[in-house]
Amino acid sequence: MFKPLFTLFAATFLLAACETASTISEEAAGTSSADATASSASSTASASSSSSSSASAASNADNSALEAARAEMVSIGDTVLFGYDSSQLSADAMATLDAQAALLNAKPSFRVKVEGHADERGTREYNLALGERRASAARDYLVAKGVDGSRIRIVSYGKERPAAVGSNEEAWAKNRRSVTVLN
Repeated sequence: MFKPLFTLFAATFLLAACETASTISEEAAGTSSADATASSASSTASASSSSSSSASAASNADNSALEAARAEMVSIGDTVLFGYDSSQLSADAMATLDAQAALLNAKPSFRVKVEGHADERGTREYNLALGERRASAARDYLVAKGVDGSRIRIVSYGKERPAAVGSNEEAWAKNRRSVTVLN
């Protein structure tokens, strides 16, 4: 316990000694301590600003690429629909997942979340399990098409996040789904 405290104290002492030495040598050279401090602060702010700008630019580029990929995912189809009480993939579902797999294989740096959903019929527990089976079916298909499984996370929302509100077949059909979301 004393060793880390001693190390911290020693480092603080050395830094204080360095600061004192540079102030003395600057005064001996004829420059004021205030000018040196202002110059140091200016160069530190400039370096920090430059570093922030490049990090911000990289972050903006990453966000732009992610937003573009998300838009592309939506355009090819991010949603797969399922039959009543089923996690079987239809031919339409497989076609959508084929397009998703092609996009994901072309953009290997992106991770995805596959959300499983169910309609309002059935218990909460049953629908959570059904949503998980639907998300797993979509994930397994993507993996079979060459997408690295470690890039895919699944989550089930059951009946908690309906796409369509209503107690009729039209609403239920829209809620029996999996949705692929790029992260």
